[in-house]
Amino acid sequence: MENHRRILLAVLAHPDDESFGTGGTLAYYARQGVEVYLVCATRGEAGEMEEGFLRGFTSPAERREAELRCAAEKLGLKGVYFLGYRDSGMPGSPDNAHPNALVAQPQTEVALKIARFIRLLRPQVVITFDPIGGYRHPDHIAVHRATVEAFSLAAQADVILDDLPPYQAERLYFHLIPRTFLRWMVRLMPLFGRDPQRFGKNHDIDLRSIVEVHFPVHAVIQYRSVAAIRDAASACHASQGGSSLTGSGIIGRLRRLFFSYEMYMRGYPPARPKEQVVRDLFAGISGGD
Repeated sequence: MENHRRILLAVLAHPDDESFGTGGTLAYYARQGVEVYLVCATRGEAGEMEEGFLRGFTSPAERREAELRCAAEKLGLKGVYFLGYRDSGMPGSPDNAHPNALVAQPQTEVALKIARFIRLLRPQVVITFDPIGGYRHPDHIAVHRATVEAFSLAAQADVILDDLPPYQAERLYFHLIPRTFLRWMVRLMPLFGRDPQRFGKNHDIDLRSIVEVHFPVHAVIQYRSVAAIRDAASACHASQGGSSLTGSGIIGRLRRLFFSYEMYMRGYPPARPKEQVVRDLFAGISGGD
């Protein structure tokens, strides 16, 4: 691989994760000329949507894939790939028991599929969810664990994946929901009649408990210059409330004014205690800043 080619691979679970979670980072690097790719584990089959969003589509999965491809174009992604699993839904939902649900699959099987894409695309940087999947979604946690394993498998010479040679990516980062932002949300939501322990479209996310989980921050990506692109990508996910996250509501206003950044914990190489926070996921990599 030529040193001047910078490649970033995001491994995520559902259509909209690429915009709602890491959209600023993906847009920021795409505008810098980095080749940005996405591997998405499912097509979001369990995502609820109003009937009107299904007009012209045969299923929620078809609608959500179309929304993802809209967002990918806005963000400037070079390629989108699906692993072909089914959305598992939130804990305790009937979707957990579907035979093709992501959470029902052996972790190593999923990891080998991801490892194949790491070898095929040869990214220097791989990003995925944090160990609790951001907000404890089972699919997010499954993708985190499988990606960590895949990062190692891709580099092992005794792991055969078609005719693709072993490849060691240089950085593995886990996206973090900014705790400062969450704390403000938890404080302000009750003032607007909202319960922070029943957040989200289906009221099944407990923001208060998530705020109590602390992870070290090793990288911060300031994406104010591409915030409008990130918002446009989020708006593509209309069936999942994308417009409300970018509009005039309290969450959208707070994020644009004070929180146009995304935070990451480094999974590889292991970070040293009190390591300095970097402003570039490619820092220390040939061709990075």
